[in-house]
Amino acid sequence: MLKGKTAVVTGGSRGIGRAIAYKLASMGANIAVIYAGNAEAAETVCRRCAEETGVKARAYQCDVADFTAVKEKVARIRADFGTVHILVNNAGITRDGLLAIMKEEDYDAVVDTNLKGAFNMIRHCTGLFIRNREGCIINITSVAGLMGNAGQCNYSASKAGLIGLTKSAARELAPKGIRCNAIAPGFIATDMTGSQTDNPLLGTIPMGRMGEPEDVAEAAAYLATAKYVTGEVLRVDGGIAM
Repeated sequence: MLKGKTAVVTGGSRGIGRAIAYKLASMGANIAVIYAGNAEAAETVCRRCAEETGVKARAYQCDVADFTAVKEKVARIRADFGTVHILVNNAGITRDGLLAIMKEEDYDAVVDTNLKGAFNMIRHCTGLFIRNREGCIINITSVAGLMGNAGQCNYSASKAGLIGLTKSAARELAPKGIRCNAIAPGFIATDMTGSQTDNPLLGTIPMGRMGEPEDVAEAAAYLATAKYVTGEVLRVDGGIAM
């Protein structure tokens, strides 16, 4: 279904990003994994993609908040893969704290990675998309960007901003054949959110359980192939934000 396409997945070494990389590889896409620090985990993802599906997969270390570093990495990916067709902006961090005592550097770090990082990637991939006359951007936002979340003003602001970025990019790029959508996961069982059994937030989820990274990956697979969908924010949240 995606044979011959190249997908870039930021934050692709673990959790949701890893699941998306595996899913898109299973659909035939070549995979470029961008990771922040864990080279071994990123190489493991690439190795599994290549061995199990036969696609080409490579890992690239990059701080997505760094405009120039992103430009250089996108150029390297283009040299290695020829072009890019799909961009999944999944890289994200949290530095939780109450608004009244949050440190400026904690606010800036989260917004720089989660929001500016997505802009940097879109900015440097768009030229490739325009030349291809097609492109698919999938931004991983959060229900925190829809509802807000106490103790996460930095994270919620970054994810709400990502929704605005998604919709603006969708309007601007649609005439060029480029689609831009977002996925808003709820509480997904990853290293960031904790386990299924001891999380006090389970009681707030109508479906009564946390989601799995694969649930988000299925949504990404849909958006990667939904040729008449753009500007959409698809919730994968067990009903928490309905």
